[in-house]
Amino acid sequence: MTSTSETGDVTGTRDKDYNLIWYVEACLSNALRLEQYIQDAERDKDNEVAELFRKAQSDSRKGAEMGKQLLRSRLNGG
Repeated sequence: MTSTSETGDVTGTRDKDYNLIWYVEACLSNALRLEQYIQDAERDKDNEVAELFRKAQSDSRKGAEMGKQLLRSRLNGG
């Protein structure tokens, strides 16, 4: 089985840049999804689960911010 790897020739976006964009989107999407999970846990008065999801949401936001900063510096040539 042969595998071809897209390195930006087709999309115009190098793999590492695409991966970084994907990572930021995944973190932001996860933060949004976790908001619903937090609300579900709070509705069921399960503070332990709600706190776990809040921490995970905070980590996702932090990851998104770190990714955005790195992407911004890369796109600005720095």
